[in-house]
Amino acid sequence: MTDSVPPAPQGRTAKVSGRAIALLAFAAVCVWAFDQIAKAVVVTSLPYGTTVNVIGTLLQFHYVRNPGAAFSFGVSMTWVFTIVAVGVIVAIIVTARRIRSFWWALMLGMLLGGALGNLTDRLFRPPGFGVGHVVDFIYTPWMMPAIYNVADSFICISMAIFVLLTLFGVGLDGTRAPSRRRDVGHDTP
Repeated sequence: MTDSVPPAPQGRTAKVSGRAIALLAFAAVCVWAFDQIAKAVVVTSLPYGTTVNVIGTLLQFHYVRNPGAAFSFGVSMTWVFTIVAVGVIVAIIVTARRIRSFWWALMLGMLLGGALGNLTDRLFRPPGFGVGHVVDFIYTPWMMPAIYNVADSFICISMAIFVLLTLFGVGLDGTRAPSRRRDVGHDTP
């Protein structure tokens, strides 16, 4: 007699993980709120185009409005970035019901919050709905020549976690994919 669990019937999906969705939503709201509060403080307190040393030249604030993507790429295609952000948000929401992993929920929550933060700017900041310019203000000249914001930072952090989850073979359900070496056997050098 074996203690194996019978396979799930075909066509049925696993139960939605309330904890994973709650973590995803909490991370998204926290990132979005942090991003929007930081941008509001910058817009009301920092003169446009002025550089302020926060930690010497290691970290500076320099308020600019970016119509494009990273490194001011695609400045004449602001509406495209609005559509892409909406697509990313929809994809995350559709995928959310399959998540059972803490790390995937956290990663997708940070990505969702970052996408929502920049989309909020695109929708509600000048020059108009859907083509608003994103408020950027974080400048780290020693690391990269770009000026970015809190949402961008969390998008990058979430992408780093995505790469690690993929490299370690962690699935949306939290299970790890078996390594090739185990699949093939230990006869490889």
